[in-house]
Amino acid sequence: MPNLDRRDNVFVLDLGDSENRFHPDWIASVDAALDEVEKAEGPRALVTAATGKFYSNGLDLDWLLAHGDQYRSYVISVHELFARLLTLPVVTVAALQGHTFAAGAMFSLSHDFRVMRADRGFWCLPEADINIPFTPGMSALIQGRLAPRTAHEAMVTARRFGGHDALAAGIVDHAVDEDAVRSTAVELAAAQAGKAGDTLATIKRRMYAPALAALREKSNPLGD
Repeated sequence: MPNLDRRDNVFVLDLGDSENRFHPDWIASVDAALDEVEKAEGPRALVTAATGKFYSNGLDLDWLLAHGDQYRSYVISVHELFARLLTLPVVTVAALQGHTFAAGAMFSLSHDFRVMRADRGFWCLPEADINIPFTPGMSALIQGRLAPRTAHEAMVTARRFGGHDALAAGIVDHAVDEDAVRSTAVELAAAQAGKAGDTLATIKRRMYAPALAALREKSNPLGD
């Protein structure tokens, strides 16, 4: 399960050492950590990271298959997590040490910056290959955070981007050696810790207003 630690002005949220799929309990744990980050005072920033082969493999499809009657409320909770992270009143950096797929990739896009391992691991939106369409909120998030050409290729072809390709496409901001992923992310976050506060949150809300409106659409989150 996710675990929150603090290093001076930088909170580090380790998402776990498994596939870090979005089980409801996992989402609740991340939300609790974000509560702590928001309630803290003074300069601060947030890095999310993970341990092992995966950063996050996205939605918990096994749980969904067993709880189909909760699909709509589950998607709403995922959307709200994206929206909350997108507007968090601190600078956020995702440290992508491993595979970052589907909703895990969208979760990474909800951060201000991304640092990816250069030599192994992929960033991928596989929905076109696994026959799961993006919700309107997910589409708006992806298109709000990526250049049009990159968003189109990632969404339509389900391309797997390695670190260097993800950097060239503007998906990530840095591609570094494995042992430098987390430390680079912490360094980036620490340099921006003084910006934490209401002004930063307002800037983010206004910048991503269309994506936030789509993510927070409760009456028809699936677009069906």
